[in-house]
Amino acid sequence: MQAIILAAGMGRRLKQLTEHQPKCMVPVNKIPLIERMLRQLDQYDLEKIILVTGHKGELLRSFVESLSLRTPVVFIDNPVYETTNNIYSLYLAKDCLLEDDTLLLESDLIFEQEVLTQIIKDPRPNLALTAPFESWMDGTVVLIDQQDNIMKFLTRKDFRFEDIHSYYKTVNIYKFSQNFSSTHYVPFLEAYSKALGNNAYYEQVLKVISLLDDHDLKASRLENGFWYEIDDEQDLDIAESIFTDSQSRLFRLSERYGGYWRYPGLLDFCYLVNPYFPNSRLMGEIKASFEILTTSYPSGLDINNLLAAKSLGLDKNQVLTGNGATELIKPLLRSFEKPVGVLRPSFSEYENCAASVIPYTVSSRDFSYTAEDLMDFYSDKELSALVLVNPDNPSGNYIKKEDVQKLAHFCKDRNTLLILDESFLDFSDTEEEPSFMTPELLNANQNLVLIKSISKSYGVPGLRLGILTCADPDIIALVRKELPIWNINSLAEYFLQIFEKYQGDYRDALKQFQETRDEMYGLLGSIRQLSLYPSQANFILCEVTDGCSAHQIAELLLNRYNILVKDLSHKPGMEGRECIRIAVRTKEDNKRLCDALKHILR
Repeated sequence: MQAIILAAGMGRRLKQLTEHQPKCMVPVNKIPLIERMLRQLDQYDLEKIILVTGHKGELLRSFVESLSLRTPVVFIDNPVYETTNNIYSLYLAKDCLLEDDTLLLESDLIFEQEVLTQIIKDPRPNLALTAPFESWMDGTVVLIDQQDNIMKFLTRKDFRFEDIHSYYKTVNIYKFSQNFSSTHYVPFLEAYSKALGNNAYYEQVLKVISLLDDHDLKASRLENGFWYEIDDEQDLDIAESIFTDSQSRLFRLSERYGGYWRYPGLLDFCYLVNPYFPNSRLMGEIKASFEILTTSYPSGLDINNLLAAKSLGLDKNQVLTGNGATELIKPLLRSFEKPVGVLRPSFSEYENCAASVIPYTVSSRDFSYTAEDLMDFYSDKELSALVLVNPDNPSGNYIKKEDVQKLAHFCKDRNTLLILDESFLDFSDTEEEPSFMTPELLNANQNLVLIKSISKSYGVPGLRLGILTCADPDIIALVRKELPIWNINSLAEYFLQIFEKYQGDYRDALKQFQETRDEMYGLLGSIRQLSLYPSQANFILCEVTDGCSAHQIAELLLNRYNILVKDLSHKPGMEGRECIRIAVRTKEDNKRLCDALKHILR
């Protein structure tokens, strides 16, 4: 077997990175793409590697010759790379295709060794390596039947986003037998080039061949190993966070704070949402209006405040909508002259936004605390505000409503605001009506500022929706003046418009969630090396009591199982404790995580 690598293109979308070097010499974590690929191919005792060059070809040739590979490398130059596409590069190498079985690769790929091993060891002679299509992907897409026959290469005209669950993306690694190249590919390559020119892609020839009854081209569905195609700077950035050493990968992904749909197969137990809401009916309603929402301006802040108030049963003059709760937290916390009382551990954004804080560090073994604990600690301290996240994050600690009311009175007597964050309150199941989000309670507690992340409880973090409500008009005015006229988008506004009629579905989803959380406690509780702490939120706090550190657990879950959890070992208030926070997802996902933890801790 031999390999052919197509490396003539200019890589314009990588801008200045390819101005003075070939695209395949762009480094990913200091290793050029082509060096990585050649060293991977060099492990398979190939007869030779044919490299089709073009843009900055002499530089590429000089670099490759400096690598001291065992496998001979043959160079073919495409002198008209600026005006042709990769079909012509492969046409120039057609005689090589006739000489041996061939691996065909594009030079802008990065992949793990298992990816190559799979297609090489697959006994079938003619293969296109494929992966399930995901919405961020671009390029050649195919339909595959149950016998792995490639039924169709889809054109843009054929492509329907509502059917992407059945599509596969070609990884741009192919295996052709010498016989297939002789009887099918090369004859059709020559005919296609002569008839339609050289400004096309070699997959067009495969598309024609796939229409024949005897083409014998199968799909090999990628089973193990990461891969990525690098076309632009964003692709390069993502590739550097995937293809890095195991110690750096967790840090690099965590620093992205989301966007994980771009990471194939990643299972996110770090960020916190509702696994059972929104349901398909609500999503269908949003999809039906997606086009007009995307092409229309949203309403201004006043209208969206009115929408939120109507749906939540509040006074419109006491509500502010935000682009996530964080947009509302920042102007509020930055307005205080005296320190703010914060808890450790808790949601760090409050502490980060305040000019100065007086922290209460929870000292109990299970991170539990009471309203009495807070009142005792702050009784002799002057504060502008006291922040309570209830249930708290990451502990899941819950304070009952009557005790929160006592805390509100305590703060009122000291001319202090109580900032109550109820972002996780809907997931609790200890009281029938635990929330203070009613006009009556807000009016009775003028010093209460209530914040809620719609994103977390209603499972729509991509819409970035948060609510602040308070009966004090001065507080509302203070925060409002820091918000732009258009601070949420049309999709978020539409959600506010329609979600009230889905409240029955929402309550059902919360009941289903509570059952799933109980079941997950049982699964995690069966792992001897974990201590679990009570949680009324949509996550479970676990402490590792034997074996690995929390950081090691998080690294191993990510690198071995492509599962992301939150390592809390360096969080303020949790230093010296080996804790991880695990979101509660669907039953299937939860079992996958628990099985992975059992293997790691075994």
